[in-house]
Amino acid sequence: MDFGGINPAILIASLMAASVPILLAALGELVVEKAGVLNLGVEGMMIMGAIVGFMVTIQTGSPFLGFVGGAIGGAGLSLIFAFLTQVLLANQVATGLALTLFGLGLSALLGQGYNGLKPAATGAVPLGPLADIPFFGRVLFSHDWVVYFSVFMTGVIWYVLKSTRLGLILRAVGESHEAAHALGYKVNRIRLGAIAFGGAMAGMGGAYVSLVRVPQWVDGITAGAGWIALAIVVFASWKPWRALIGAYLFGGITVLQLNLQAAGSSIPVEYLSMSPYLITIVVLVIMSSGRGKAALNAPAALGQNFHASR
Repeated sequence: MDFGGINPAILIASLMAASVPILLAALGELVVEKAGVLNLGVEGMMIMGAIVGFMVTIQTGSPFLGFVGGAIGGAGLSLIFAFLTQVLLANQVATGLALTLFGLGLSALLGQGYNGLKPAATGAVPLGPLADIPFFGRVLFSHDWVVYFSVFMTGVIWYVLKSTRLGLILRAVGESHEAAHALGYKVNRIRLGAIAFGGAMAGMGGAYVSLVRVPQWVDGITAGAGWIALAIVVFASWKPWRALIGAYLFGGITVLQLNLQAAGSSIPVEYLSMSPYLITIVVLVIMSSGRGKAALNAPAALGQNFHASR
């Protein structure tokens, strides 16, 4: 049954796919911030993942290797951030902003000659008769493997942070790196691992944009998705399942405005196009106002550099 020319099953399935790049990047950044590091270079890591993943897929013909390449590309760029902030103790905010600018420029350079090419398709996971179930088959069982991987990683990160020793150590470093160091934990190594993981997740998110969402290569293809991922981490109060909800919310707004345009809505197209970003700004303002719950849940050592000699 359609409502105003919009099929609810297709809408929900589309928002799940549309949210994947933002969800992967947000989950990676959530882990990084849980370790006490503020990396504002998510946009740069995403677009590096987008171009490296695209290049690998074009050269090998394998979308899976493309996603692996995208993860490596994002992680590689994140290691530059890690070296500057964890070894040279550079300011994390300034370094993250510089990383985004560097990633945008480097991706444009690497992407020369790849415009207009089409990568190999990333097909849906064959789930047999499950995909034929009315409504739920279209909504739940007609996606590519990366959609299911993003939900799986949400559960894994939630479990690791909440119920494992590794998660406890990571949270301890983010709350008080001095206390964690006094207990014998290698703060910089732990943060390095978190930064690399966050970069790999952002790179996979970027690869999904260029291999599945678009699929092609154009300069600036991520179109601010990294900044939305940063906002979702705050919106989610640094909790993985809330990050999933936030990503689906943004994905739903994005898909809905496209469907309304296609259905001939009388709302001006400019208002529909800016609605996802406007909603994100409103959410950030609400979540950061006063001494809200989100502010109380922020890691205490977030954005603070650490040196063992201090």
